[in-house]
Amino acid sequence: MREPPPDCGLCPRLHAYRHENRDRFTRYFNAPVPAFGPQDARLLIVGLAPGLRGANRTGRPFTGDHAGILLYGTLQKLGLTHGAYDARADDGLELIDCAITNAVRCVPPGNRPLPAEVNTCRAFLAATIRGMSNLRSVLALGKIAHDSVCTALCISKKDHAFAHGAAYALGGVTLVSSYHCSRLNTNTGVLTKQMFEEVMLRARAAAQADAT
Repeated sequence: MREPPPDCGLCPRLHAYRHENRDRFTRYFNAPVPAFGPQDARLLIVGLAPGLRGANRTGRPFTGDHAGILLYGTLQKLGLTHGAYDARADDGLELIDCAITNAVRCVPPGNRPLPAEVNTCRAFLAATIRGMSNLRSVLALGKIAHDSVCTALCISKKDHAFAHGAAYALGGVTLVSSYHCSRLNTNTGVLTKQMFEEVMLRARAAAQADAT
């Protein structure tokens, strides 16, 4: 399966937290957040996990929180979207030749998944990657996502270390890494709009390298 079931119980802590949130936030999505975008896309963007009041609320990756403003704004600027981003899953936004998912599909307490939860959910990340037959480029947002993608692709993390702007050619797929577009990173200047646009351009170029 490319996606966990709506009431996935593979990670007991995340399962319990999800049910707690269903009682607290009855109108939230409160389920594993599926990938967004066409399966035949050449670019896959991998984040960390849904935010409590972002994707966990809306049911779409990076939708409804600060990180989504920069991510979707950059995608729109680079011609990878159709329609306007309005921080709602029903805003009509469509992705062009790219898809977005997370290393962990369920919201974790404190936005920090445990290593065991990353490992467990990797089966769905790997299935997503395998199911994208046209995949040419993966953009990993943050070290946890980067490391999980490395393991999913069966490559050494030691030989493919995380660094902002790093790019590794892996046969038919290029892995590009970026600092996560979180509020913490952008507010502190660790990641600027220009830095993020540059790394997104690199990932897009790798995805389109074989285009005629």
